[in-house]
Amino acid sequence: MIHKIVAQVTRNIELRSEDTRKQYLDLMAQMAQEKPTRGQLGCTNLAHVMASQDDVGKLILKDTTSGLNVGILTAYNDMLSAHQPYYRYPEMIKQQLYKYGISAQVAGGVPAMCDGVTQGYAGMELSLFSRDAIALSTAVGLSHQSFDAMVLLGICDKIVPGLLMGALRFGHLPAIFLPAGPMATGISNSEKAQVRQAYVEGKVGDAELLESEVSAYHSPGTCTFYGTANSNQMLLEAMGLMLPGSAFEQPDSNVREKFNEEGCEQIAHNAQLSMHKQNSAIQLGHLVNAKSIVNAIVALLATGGSSNLTIHWIAIAKAAGIQLTWQDMHDLSQVVPLICKVYPNGSADINAFHKLGGTAYVFNELLHAGLMHGDVLTTTQKTLAQDVIHSTRHWQNYYAKKVKSAQQKQVLATVKMPFDEKGGLTLLSGNIGQAIIKVSAVKPEHRIIRAQAKVFLDQLDVIKAFQNNELNHDVVVILKGQGPKANGMPELHKLMPVLGSLQDHGFKVALLTDGRLSGASGKVLSAIHCVPEAAAGGFIDLIHDGDTVVINAETGEMNVLNVDWHERTPQYKNIKQKGVGRELFSVFRKHVTPADKGAISIDWDE
Repeated sequence: MIHKIVAQVTRNIELRSEDTRKQYLDLMAQMAQEKPTRGQLGCTNLAHVMASQDDVGKLILKDTTSGLNVGILTAYNDMLSAHQPYYRYPEMIKQQLYKYGISAQVAGGVPAMCDGVTQGYAGMELSLFSRDAIALSTAVGLSHQSFDAMVLLGICDKIVPGLLMGALRFGHLPAIFLPAGPMATGISNSEKAQVRQAYVEGKVGDAELLESEVSAYHSPGTCTFYGTANSNQMLLEAMGLMLPGSAFEQPDSNVREKFNEEGCEQIAHNAQLSMHKQNSAIQLGHLVNAKSIVNAIVALLATGGSSNLTIHWIAIAKAAGIQLTWQDMHDLSQVVPLICKVYPNGSADINAFHKLGGTAYVFNELLHAGLMHGDVLTTTQKTLAQDVIHSTRHWQNYYAKKVKSAQQKQVLATVKMPFDEKGGLTLLSGNIGQAIIKVSAVKPEHRIIRAQAKVFLDQLDVIKAFQNNELNHDVVVILKGQGPKANGMPELHKLMPVLGSLQDHGFKVALLTDGRLSGASGKVLSAIHCVPEAAAGGFIDLIHDGDTVVINAETGEMNVLNVDWHERTPQYKNIKQKGVGRELFSVFRKHVTPADKGAISIDWDE
């Protein structure tokens, strides 16, 4: 039986979304065709679709009454480790689908930038907006109206949300994500963090830091910590948009190859079923519904996943006509316990998590506790509950080696005996506004602070203040002007070694910002995504040096004490963002919604 709070939150979302969801589904029904989509094209148009294909592909494409064509949207590039494995996927997909009399074409490529490369530099200010650019690129690729199903190739931070947002506007088609998996384990994430902290303290130099970093990030595949990229994969699997158990298999494994073959077979069956039997239930726009969105958020909370997804999944839901809120997430967090510890929440990496039971274990625990909707249909044409049974058997088949229970207990807990009674994310509210805290990696003794504010406008100024010993006291660092409207809401990870060092030296430390930290948010109490942001007239802009700030992740309090906002004047000044292409995104900054509304610069309803 489903937990009453999970059921209530789901019902609240459904009621709130009744009109917008109906409008979305009506639009998808209008877009659906009774025969292959390209059958609506004129002969000249169709000739352009066929021109580049081999003889087998041309023969299938010429059959506009029953021949099906799958569009591939790929985020391949060979600069970024997570997407480099996608190099040969399109040809593999094409050859696999030929077995079923179905053709496939790369409908389009989408940009895939890496926050790990741009951290602390101007390019990071394009990062969040790249999500909407990816959604637009996905729509451009699919706008040729030549496809009957979709295969989506993307993994990392903004890529998965962007692909899904764009694909949902073609939600009358079936779709599947094919992941590529994490790189092999390098040096431990805790070792890497220690070297970073030693670097900011001046104890090691560039050579030692670089050697550490390349020992951590060393081969194709996603980063092995549980950041936004791997959180994306967790949530996609929880929603049933990829094969069960496929999220975290490494790129070069035989199991990954088998998953890819099975994924192609699945999308072939779904395309045939959707077209010839008109089974709309397995079309993307129906698979993504209030229940599957709730399942995704529950999985995020239970595993202590990325805070970025509190923004992205609101945007994804909106693309499907579903109105999700931070309050929904907060309400779920009160009853969904933390049952997973993967770095930065623990010492294990994602490979260890996978080998110890992975998604099959987590979803099985949550389903048995009534915390996930087991009846939602997935891309396998089965229910999530049925998928988990299959995935559990798969895990047992491929990982027959016994693991010590002590090792497993360091990574995975039960719902009845969790690592924390509440989920890994908390909503803060108070006279400053609202913010999100990722508490899963923050020790209980660091979750409450009352200290004086120190206000900054640039993260580099925070680092300079640290280097000048100006932060050697209990402090709440206020970093404002970092929201989506101001400068695209960059991630602020260069601050983590600095603040972590202060905390390790015995000071009480917290960060309050309208910017982001994402899945790598660590041991320092960090109130992020603050709304309203400074650029939108938020009260964060009125905080002064020396103000007493209280942040309490246990009670959800976020306040400045003894302040009258009416006596203060705004300090924020708009700075034109130019260089590294930032000026091209000025329209995004002008039209973007607040973080709690998904930071969306696309108007679905125009």
